[in-house]
Amino acid sequence: MASAKTAPTKSTTMLKRAAASAYLGSVIEYYDFFVYSVCAALVFKDVFFSNLTPAVGTLASLATFATGYLARPLGGIVFGHFGDKLGRKRMLVLSMFMIGLASTAIGLLPTYDQAGLIAPVLLILIRVIQGIAIGGEWGGAMLMSAEHATSNRGFWASFTSAGAPTGQLVSALVIAGTLAAMGTEAFIAWGWRLPFLASVILLVVGVIVRAKVAESPEFLAAKKRSPKGGIPIIATLRRQPMTLLFAVGVGLSAFMFQGLLTTYSVAYGVQIGIERQTILNALSFSSLFAIFGIILWSRLSDTIGRRPLVIAGAVLIAAWGFVLFPLLDTRNGLFITIGMVIGQGVIHPMIYGPLAGLYSELFDTEHRYTGASLGYQIAGIGAGISPVLFAAIMSSTDSASTIPLSAVLLTVSAISILCIWRLGETKSRTLSDQHFAGTASGPSPAPEDTDHTPVAPEGTTK
Repeated sequence: MASAKTAPTKSTTMLKRAAASAYLGSVIEYYDFFVYSVCAALVFKDVFFSNLTPAVGTLASLATFATGYLARPLGGIVFGHFGDKLGRKRMLVLSMFMIGLASTAIGLLPTYDQAGLIAPVLLILIRVIQGIAIGGEWGGAMLMSAEHATSNRGFWASFTSAGAPTGQLVSALVIAGTLAAMGTEAFIAWGWRLPFLASVILLVVGVIVRAKVAESPEFLAAKKRSPKGGIPIIATLRRQPMTLLFAVGVGLSAFMFQGLLTTYSVAYGVQIGIERQTILNALSFSSLFAIFGIILWSRLSDTIGRRPLVIAGAVLIAAWGFVLFPLLDTRNGLFITIGMVIGQGVIHPMIYGPLAGLYSELFDTEHRYTGASLGYQIAGIGAGISPVLFAAIMSSTDSASTIPLSAVLLTVSAISILCIWRLGETKSRTLSDQHFAGTASGPSPAPEDTDHTPVAPEGTTK
C-alpha cells in the first residue's frame, strides 16, 4: 500500500488538462478509425481490390480493416511496457504522431490500377503500423485521466471513451460532406483521400494539448515504491492472469456490437439498397448521442458501480441484436436512425463508458498500462473481426436471415455478463493501494502467487 512518502499529489488543473488530452487523442484515433471503416466498406474494394469480384473485394477490404485490430494487442504490449517503465506521457506523444502520420500516408497511397499488388500491400503495412500505435493510445490516455483523478474516476476516465463517438461524428460529417459535394463517382476516384489527409489538422492540435500535461502522479509514486520493477507483461501474466482474461471478456460484447454499428451496418445497408447518405446520416446522429451517453453512464457508474451498468448493457445488446436488422431492412430513414441512436447512443455506452474506469481499477500501477491496454485491445479485436465474421456468415448461406448474426451478439453478451460477475465491483478501489495486490485491501501476496483475480472490496457483494 502507498505510504505517506509515496502518496501521489494531484492537481485539479492538471486533471482537466489530462482529460482534454485524452479526449483529443481519442478523437484523432476514432476519426481515423471511422474514416477507414467507411472507406473499407464502400471504397477500398474498388480502389485497392479492383481485380477481385465485388463480393470478394468487400471481404478483402474489410479484412484490411481487421488487420489493424489484430496489431493492437502488440501495440498494447510495446507501448504498455515503455509506458510502465518510462512514463505515460512519452508514449502518448509518440502514439499520437504515429496515428496521425499513418492516416495521412493512407491518403497518399497509389491505387491497384496505378501500382498493382504493391498498393494493397502498402495499405496493410500502414494499417498494421497504425494499429500498433492505436494499441498504445487508449490505455495511456485513459490512465492519465484516471491516475490524475481525485474522485469520480469513472467520469474523468470516460473522456477518453467520449472522444470515440466525437471522432466518429467528425469523420462522418467530413465524409458525408465530401460525398455530397463531389458525388459518389468522384469520391471513389479520388475524394476518399481528403478525409485521411485532413487528419493532420487534428494531429497538430492534439500534440500541442498533450505536451502541456504533466506525468501521471500515480506512476511517479509507483516508481518511488519500486524504482527497478520487473517486466510489465510478465508481471501481468504472472500475477493477474485471470484478471486479464476476464477484462477481455467484459469488453467483448461492446466491441462486437461496435463493429456491427459502425462498419458492418454500412456494408449491409448498401447491399440491401439503403442510400449511403442515409446510413451515414444515421451514424452521425447516433454518434452525437453517444458522446453524452458515455459521459453520463460513466458518471452514474461512480455512484452505483461499474458492474450493474455492464450487466444491463450486455443484456440490452443481446436484445437489440434481434431488433436492429429488422429496422435496417425497412430501408426507412427514420427507423434506421432510431435503431442506430438507441444502439450506439444509449445501449453501447452503458458498457463502453464504464470500461475506462473499470480497466484502470483492475491492474496494479506497476503494470497497469500494459494490463489495461492488453485487456482492452484484445477485446477490441471483436470490433475488427465482427464485420468480417458477419459478412462471411451472410455470404456462406443462401438465406437472407440475420438471426445467426443476432445469435453471435447474444453469445458474446453472455460472456461479458459472466466475466463482470466474476470480477466483482471495482469503483471503491484506491489505485495507489494495489501494489501487486490484485485486491482492494490487505497485504501484498507472495510473488509466486499467480491467481489474483480482483475481489469485491469490503462492504460490497460479489
